[in-house]
Amino acid sequence: MNKNIESLEKKLDYKFKNQKLIIEALTHKSYKQPYDNERLEFLGDAVLDLIVGEYLFTKFRTSNEGKLSKIRASLVNETGFDKLARHLDLGSYILLSNAEDNNGGREKSSLLSNAFEAIMGAIYLEAGLEVVSKIAIDLIEKNHDEISLDSLFRDFKTTLQELTQASFGITPEYRVLSSSGPDHKKEFEVGVFIEGKEYARASGKSKKIAQQESAKMTIELLKKEK
Repeated sequence: MNKNIESLEKKLDYKFKNQKLIIEALTHKSYKQPYDNERLEFLGDAVLDLIVGEYLFTKFRTSNEGKLSKIRASLVNETGFDKLARHLDLGSYILLSNAEDNNGGREKSSLLSNAFEAIMGAIYLEAGLEVVSKIAIDLIEKNHDEISLDSLFRDFKTTLQELTQASFGITPEYRVLSSSGPDHKKEFEVGVFIEGKEYARASGKSKKIAQQESAKMTIELLKKEK
């Protein structure tokens, strides 16, 4: 059951004038309406890319393009937006089909990330860049203790390789378990296997993102086993 949208507006510190926009931003395609949040998600993705780019350009005045691009890539991605969506408890508000809901849709990183992008796209459409920029940057700063290359852009694959070589004497294997979606918007599911045993699997908009996320999950599992 989705919560009262007013409580989400309080968390965003933004009141929608056009309630249809926020409803559209929260409507997953499985809900079978004449509209869904994919178009707003497309817009929100581009808007967030610009907002974060401008924020980093201003914040790190001496950093070069390569470093800025890496920091932005570590913030503007499924994992980053999933974190912000969970801070807002977006899973409670999304409109889903019963089947998708029963299948754990409210906890899916891709679904939460997409809804967050759609909401940012909706606020941009209604209130413009300055307003949505303040909301997005406030959320990013609240959810990251530090914003720097060292703290954000960790290569989990390298860390996992070092761990598995020390513990098992071998390197982990990454297998693409499935891919879905049109060519311009593919979603990849990747599993991490060590000695033939699957340790974790994760999805992402590229194989690299899915590999990094599944490597991160495997590192956490291995640390718990110690």
